[in-house]
Amino acid sequence: MNIKNLDHDEVNKFDELAAKWWDKDGEFRPLHQINPLRVDFIEERSSMKDKKVLDVGCGGGILAEALSKLGANVTGIDASENTIGVAKSHSRSIGSDVIYIQNTIEEFISSHPNEKFDVITCLEMLEHVPSPNEIIKSCSNLLKDDGNIFFSTINRNPRSYLFAVIGAEYILNLLPKGTHDYEKFIKPSELAKWIREAGLNSKETIGLSYNPITGNYWLGKDIQVNYMVHAKKENI
Repeated sequence: MNIKNLDHDEVNKFDELAAKWWDKDGEFRPLHQINPLRVDFIEERSSMKDKKVLDVGCGGGILAEALSKLGANVTGIDASENTIGVAKSHSRSIGSDVIYIQNTIEEFISSHPNEKFDVITCLEMLEHVPSPNEIIKSCSNLLKDDGNIFFSTINRNPRSYLFAVIGAEYILNLLPKGTHDYEKFIKPSELAKWIREAGLNSKETIGLSYNPITGNYWLGKDIQVNYMVHAKKENI
């Protein structure tokens, strides 16, 4: 097991941005804007009521808090100490029950060997680690039989480079410069392969699109830039 499946430059980058997670008009504004779309997508495929949920790479807790409000019992893990500190502070300020732990998923498995979850979310995290396939395997190990798992990431092609890096970071200033490394973007075929190798079954892939003129986001068939996958752990 690779306890050090970390890119320390990535962790340091998010450490420096930690205090800005809950500024809805700041660097993480896009995450706040797309969060309702993602939450609806997840809830429609797996009701959150009384579900045991793990949010891997939870950041400041934007998704975790939303799922908790739907009745889920949520644990959020993230490798960034500063980011988890912000998540805990915000959680206390709103009286949330979400549990936040500074851990990689490998460290979490080592310290919680018997934990299993009904639902696992791992959104916008796979493109920030050296071995995303290992993250997916670890997620599968923590998922209950018949459990639901959700991944989101960025496709790797010229269009995604134009929109997710040049456009989002340098022209529209939607994200801090240097947020993404194009070489770490993941093609849907690669993600599908890793999901199969982890013993999971892909159920649905959907794209996330953005109109820079209207400022609107929506889910649809276009998976050329951002996309999201729903998979299950099924006994065949």
